[in-house]
Amino acid sequence: MALYHLEDNKDGSTLAIWEQPNPVSRKEKRENERNMEQNLLDTLFGPGRVLDHNPNGQPYIQNFPVNISISHTNRFAVILTHPNKRVGVDVELLDRDFGSVEKRALSAKESANLLQEKKSLQLAIIWSAKEAIYKLLSMEGVDFSQQIEIEKFNPKRQGVVRALFLDKIGKKTEFIVKYQTIDNHILTSIVKDF
Repeated sequence: MALYHLEDNKDGSTLAIWEQPNPVSRKEKRENERNMEQNLLDTLFGPGRVLDHNPNGQPYIQNFPVNISISHTNRFAVILTHPNKRVGVDVELLDRDFGSVEKRALSAKESANLLQEKKSLQLAIIWSAKEAIYKLLSMEGVDFSQQIEIEKFNPKRQGVVRALFLDKIGKKTEFIVKYQTIDNHILTSIVKDF
C-alpha cells in the first residue's frame, strides 16, 4: 500500500488517494479499507487521528476540526477534506456495469440526455456525481432520480458537471461537481459552502 496522489486545491480542499495495488478478498475488504483510511489520515494529519461516524454515517475525525468525505474501491481509498466547507467524494471502478443505475437513479430527462456512444462512461459519472452530492448533503432518504438532477454534458476524461438538488420542501441548490478518470476509475469531488 502506498500514497498514490496528494493534491492541495485552490479552493482550500485536500484530495488524497491511497492505493492497494493487489486485490483483496471480500473477507479482507473492510479491513483493507480501514487500513487505507488510517494511512491517509496519518499522512494528512499525523499519527493518532481517530476516524468515527455520525449516526447518519457521515465520517468525522475525533477532536479535529475538518470536514471529510471518504470513498473506496478494492484498489483505492480517497479522502477529500476542507477546514470549513462541506465536501463530498466518490470513486467507482469503470469496469462495473452501470446499466441498473439508469433505471433506479436517473430521471427521464437525464436518460434522454445520454449519448449512446459514451453511455457507460456517462452513467458512471452521473452515478458518482450523485453519490458525492449525497455524501456532502449527509441527508437520509434522498431520491437520486427525483431530487438530484445532472445537467446534460458530454463526458470526457475530466471535467465538471452541473447538478441541481431539490429538497423535500422545494428549495433548489446548485452544485458543480469535478470529475476525472484515474486508472480505470471515475473520481468525483465537490466542495460547497452552506
